[in-house]
Amino acid sequence: MDNAVYALLNRQSGLLSEFDVVANNIANASTPGFRREGVVFAEHVRALAPVEPDLALADAAGRVIDLAQAPLKRTGGALDFAIEGEGFFQIGTPEGIQLTRAGSFVMNDAGEIVTADGHALLDAGGAPVTVPPGSGALRLAPDGTLSGTTGPIADLGLVLPADPTRLSHRAGTRFAAEGGTVPAETSRILQGFVEGSNADAVTEVARMIEVQRSYEMGQSLLTSEDERIRTVVTTLGS
Repeated sequence: MDNAVYALLNRQSGLLSEFDVVANNIANASTPGFRREGVVFAEHVRALAPVEPDLALADAAGRVIDLAQAPLKRTGGALDFAIEGEGFFQIGTPEGIQLTRAGSFVMNDAGEIVTADGHALLDAGGAPVTVPPGSGALRLAPDGTLSGTTGPIADLGLVLPADPTRLSHRAGTRFAAEGGTVPAETSRILQGFVEGSNADAVTEVARMIEVQRSYEMGQSLLTSEDERIRTVVTTLGS
């Protein structure tokens, strides 16, 4: 197969990956705590024979997570928490401690504060946040101190990935910090608010159109190259 075909097929594969990422951003443009993603392309160049030009291939090497602040919406819910600034809440999952910005929590029958999926919200020490019976109305201070009428209950303690490049998307609004975490000391937590998605539907739709046009152009080039090769084979074979 011609080198140009290999290069085009590799590019088409990367564009398909980007199309899927953009489609997911659009689908979650209204999901609380969602962080939009993008595809990172890398160019790989290899020297061929001295009389031939170098071969360059574009590859969708990975994804980048946009950590920009999203708008905050007032809900008035006692267990709705929104982060203003950097940082993530810690939650306990079967795969270990994971991070999220989705702060709409509920309380289960055991008094634990959990996500809608049932994953426990963790305090600064990594223990599940449990509200003792009779604690009364809950109040959350901007520094993450959760209290009831009987006194302090827990310190939520926000964290940041120690290496942002090793933050990976797991499922929904959950992430794993494969390089560990460090405290987020300059952020605030607001009670009675939830953070929206930082994916803008209009921007993402415009990006999808660009990706689709690029894919169609590549498909046209592949068709032309296929016809050229067929013509050469037919000519030489006759």
